[in-house]
Amino acid sequence: MLRTRFTEAFGIQYPIAQGGMQWVARAELVAAVANAGALGFLSALTQPTPEALVKEIARCRDMTDKPFGVNLTMLPAINPPPYAEYRQAIIESGVPVVETAGRDPSPHLHAFQQAGVKVVHKCTSVRHAIKAQSIGVDGVSIDGFECAGHPGEDDIPGLVLIAQAARSITVPMLASGGFATGQGLVAALALGADGISMGTRFMCSVESPIHRNIKDRIVAATERDTELIFRPLRNTSRVTSNRVSREVVETLAAGGTFEDVRELVAGARGREVYEFGDPEHGIWTIGMVQGLIDDIPPVADLVQRIVGEAERTITGRLAGLTAAPGM
Repeated sequence: MLRTRFTEAFGIQYPIAQGGMQWVARAELVAAVANAGALGFLSALTQPTPEALVKEIARCRDMTDKPFGVNLTMLPAINPPPYAEYRQAIIESGVPVVETAGRDPSPHLHAFQQAGVKVVHKCTSVRHAIKAQSIGVDGVSIDGFECAGHPGEDDIPGLVLIAQAARSITVPMLASGGFATGQGLVAALALGADGISMGTRFMCSVESPIHRNIKDRIVAATERDTELIFRPLRNTSRVTSNRVSREVVETLAAGGTFEDVRELVAGARGREVYEFGDPEHGIWTIGMVQGLIDDIPPVADLVQRIVGEAERTITGRLAGLTAAPGM
């Protein structure tokens, strides 16, 4: 049994979390993750209104009696969502844990913690993790450069970032970016993390509510089949390599502005990719870890596989390395 500070603090069986991916982290997936003994996060902003989020939380509760959380990602926007209203919807629904990401969670932290909601803040740098810890979050998730979505602008891979963060972080810490296997879980624990958070791996599961064509595309892809868009704008995002993402990269590299690619990167197009299954239709996020994914299992089987691989790695191969000479 793998017990860590993360499993103890958040009341779950295994040190595995499912990231709150927009358009993907819906009740079907999150409930399956919770039932498997891991911690799933609904994506708040996948729901068009706070009222819709309340209904999605209730729908998830109909499918599981285990703990689950909600991701609230706060990014710069011309017309920002009503974050305070989403926050209140989360609190009033009795959700036990929130994953915040993007901007500083300070404006929301007091309200969450006054209501007994634990907060895990997602960071892409050690300095941001230290800052989050200093303002009182209950845990951090540290994202290496390999991750899907926003890896930050420092380009520090997980092997260095996780180990460096572990030197300074005393609250429970998840490692994110590049994890899909039990061996990866063991590596994260060895580097000082208390568990792993996976997005891309859970996307490619039976309960993931995206089109089968997209899951098949992930299985067929390699670790090289991603693009980093918005680098010249210092708002880097790792997405799948397709016709649209390559055009965005080329346009911005040639001196284009956001207005020149606005239509290409519209969120509606990304949502339609998952709904209708055309992987070339728009921008959709994916991690380099897709190169390690070669099947589409049920979530319960996936979690058990990862935990089993981790335990066998610890008690088998690694234990064997410490055996006395000649043994």
